[in-house]
Amino acid sequence: RETERSGFSPFSPGPPSSPLLHSSDQQVAAAAAQEGQNSRGVKRLPRLLMATLNDSFLADLDELSDNEDHVPDEVEADLGDLEDDVDGDFADIEALNYDDLDSVSKLQKTQRYVDIMQKVEDALQKGQDVPSYGITLEDDPEYQLIVDCNTLSVDIENEIIIIHNFIRDNYRLKFPELESLVHHPIDYARVVKKIGNEMDLTLVDLEGLLPSAIIMVVSVTASTTSGKPLPEENLKKTIDACDRALVLDLDKKKVLDFVESRMGYIAPNLSAILGSAAAAKLMGTAGGLSALANMPSCNVQILGAKRKNLAGFSTATSQFRVGYLEQTEIFQSTPPSLRFRACRFLAAKSTLAARVDATRGDHTGKTGRDLREAIRKKIEKRQEPPPAKQPKPLPVPDSEPKKKKRGGRRLRKMKERYAVTDMRKLANRMLFGVPEESSLEDPASKEETLDQDSTEE
Repeated sequence: RETERSGFSPFSPGPPSSPLLHSSDQQVAAAAAQEGQNSRGVKRLPRLLMATLNDSFLADLDELSDNEDHVPDEVEADLGDLEDDVDGDFADIEALNYDDLDSVSKLQKTQRYVDIMQKVEDALQKGQDVPSYGITLEDDPEYQLIVDCNTLSVDIENEIIIIHNFIRDNYRLKFPELESLVHHPIDYARVVKKIGNEMDLTLVDLEGLLPSAIIMVVSVTASTTSGKPLPEENLKKTIDACDRALVLDLDKKKVLDFVESRMGYIAPNLSAILGSAAAAKLMGTAGGLSALANMPSCNVQILGAKRKNLAGFSTATSQFRVGYLEQTEIFQSTPPSLRFRACRFLAAKSTLAARVDATRGDHTGKTGRDLREAIRKKIEKRQEPPPAKQPKPLPVPDSEPKKKKRGGRRLRKMKERYAVTDMRKLANRMLFGVPEESSLEDPASKEETLDQDSTEE
């Protein structure tokens, strides 16, 4: 029946032409149709049709593969260049030796690093010169040195992170849990240098390097660690990396000290709000005064924030994320309940002061002092107790005429409910020519009056 519906009968002289069948396939189908006049040919027909379809599909796939072989020369050239680039990148990656510290950390050997550090040391020994406000800020060579110092401080931070990863990868065989307990790179380097290859941490004095609670957690974790002592060569590389990280940290402090000593000239308004130390750290972390001026206040609020690890202790007394702004005098003098709001005030006003300093709007620092005073007034206003609730006197009775209630459905219903009934109206009516009733008389006489009135009506 299906063959009859499709218009093809096994007893017909030949199959209809189909776009899916090639000429050879159609001949095979015609032969199968002729052979299918008997019952055995009819049974073999579906197998022959499936074979012809498979052959046609395979022929189409061969044609597609033949087309893919003919790729234009330009495309082949581009693919060859791409393969060469990828091979070159992998060759560079393989050539980089991560076990060698000098191949990972290269900042200290650059001429730029040496020149800037030499200028900073000379400037610190020479002292602070009298600033010249006659020239523009960009033409001042000392300002250019400060900008270079800010850029170098950011590079030092990145270099410390690279060295920290090198130390962590090498020391992970000895104490794998330490990196999850001590997050700061400098603290981690100091602890690794102090511990070394010692397996019993009770013999290592970590006082002054970590808080007492973290020291206890580190000691307990070290007693159950699965690490093993490092080989002598790996230990030497790790200790050298720790020394290099500590030297970079000292150089960064020198750079920040130099920038701090010049903050009164570079950013007088920002220094008036935060102080020279905090202002220098903010500028160094942000990458310069212009970068700090373009930064939103919400990002200024967390510049220099450390990631704190409570090691399983309660977070109820933990402080919110705050960076260098917590080192300011205003923040420290604010009660703990208002420090978060004070931090937001400081970040907002510091951003405004940085923008004034970036445009050289006020070199006297008066704008910064005014902003600082505004912050103090806001904090003092927040500390004031709420005004006491004053006793409210009662109104004088009948001092004002009573307001008339407006009409409405509720008022009409109430009047109907309290209205004088018809019986009461009849009881109150007096008859002419009839003696008046007194209160001493019988109450039944009123009923007689009502009866008389009703009969008269």
